[in-house]
Amino acid sequence: MNNEPTVFIVDDDNEVRAAIGLLMDSVGLPNETFDSAWTYLARFDPARPGCLILDVRMRQMSGLELQQRLAEEPIHPPVIIITGHGDVPMAVRAVKNGAVDFIEKPFNDQALLDAVHRAIEIDAEQRGHALEVASVQERMERLTKREREVLDQIVAGKRNKVIAADLGISQSTVEAHRAKVMEKLEVRSLSELMRAMLMLDPRGA
Repeated sequence: MNNEPTVFIVDDDNEVRAAIGLLMDSVGLPNETFDSAWTYLARFDPARPGCLILDVRMRQMSGLELQQRLAEEPIHPPVIIITGHGDVPMAVRAVKNGAVDFIEKPFNDQALLDAVHRAIEIDAEQRGHALEVASVQERMERLTKREREVLDQIVAGKRNKVIAADLGISQSTVEAHRAKVMEKLEVRSLSELMRAMLMLDPRGA
């Protein structure tokens, strides 16, 4: 599997597609070109890092429609929109929906390269976070039902004595479960535990 960040270029204009590919080649950025959104989707692999340069207006499926399709995936390359002057309102809407940037045609080479490097950095951060979340989820599966109950009470901010009363067990048993929770989740402090839980639920553990 190719884990090197790749610039995926989706544009139904052959000249524009070739020009962007040559620009990426000139700075040593691996790239692949696609003449339609459907062609890209047929080869889409969420495990491959990089970014997506996407034209707004294309036949069959527009750039905005492809962006919406990708938004349904757990992880996908960040999107950079390239657009004609008349498409600026659509491009702005795409940015509001999560696109990293939009670049007007005829595009400035450096502006596009800057956007690409920024998008690749964002992709690396997102993938790193996704790996951390997956690791926490895997460790959560090690907990027994009772340990999950104790964890829920800890996250709610309850003390051992209150947890014991709520669950109808002794305080020493709560302390034993609490130690097991910390061990299985591989955290050394309450603050580390709370950070791990916030990864699973950013709205609040």
